[in-house]
Amino acid sequence: MRVLNLYAGLGGNRKEWQGVDVVAVEYDPKIAAVYKRLYPDDEVVIGDAHQYLLDHYQEFDFIWSSPPCQSHSRMIRSGRNRKPLYPDMSLYEEILFLTHNFKGDWVVENVVPYYGEIIPAYKVGRHLFWSNREVRALDVKRPKGFINKTTVEGKSALMDWLGIHYDENIYYGNNHCPAQILRNCVHPDLGLQVFNSVTQTNV
Repeated sequence: MRVLNLYAGLGGNRKEWQGVDVVAVEYDPKIAAVYKRLYPDDEVVIGDAHQYLLDHYQEFDFIWSSPPCQSHSRMIRSGRNRKPLYPDMSLYEEILFLTHNFKGDWVVENVVPYYGEIIPAYKVGRHLFWSNREVRALDVKRPKGFINKTTVEGKSALMDWLGIHYDENIYYGNNHCPAQILRNCVHPDLGLQVFNSVTQTNV
């Protein structure tokens, strides 16, 4: 099965997938380098995942997309010094594009947003999943104080929880939290459940 893993990050969602030929697209070269070390058999493309989907969708059997969640998250509404942002509507562009153009199976993942669902989705814990098939999955319990793990010690705890380890401190955008890219991950057990339910693998 040829799989496209968009906005790949550290590949938490992909960790337990077996017997797949994966192309991963990640914009940040430092994050992409860690992904490549973790999954040396995957082809890693450093670039714009949104554009890559448009240009290459027909080459794949299954597509997983996890667009950036920051502009949708309820966290963007907390704190007196938070500057309001437009929600990044490319999330919904991809859902509509895949619904009407892609003939394989697909999943788009994001956080439960602060504004409610615009397009109906499957909710699992803090995640929403849109797909052309029913998503059947159980949430994976997060460590206590998950959202407040913002230190190097927090990074270590989240690496253990995910089973993903690396030495560097990598910062997402202008965020100075070394654990942010780990909090962005879909837990490998959840990623496998969703993958299996959508592709009908081992179900």
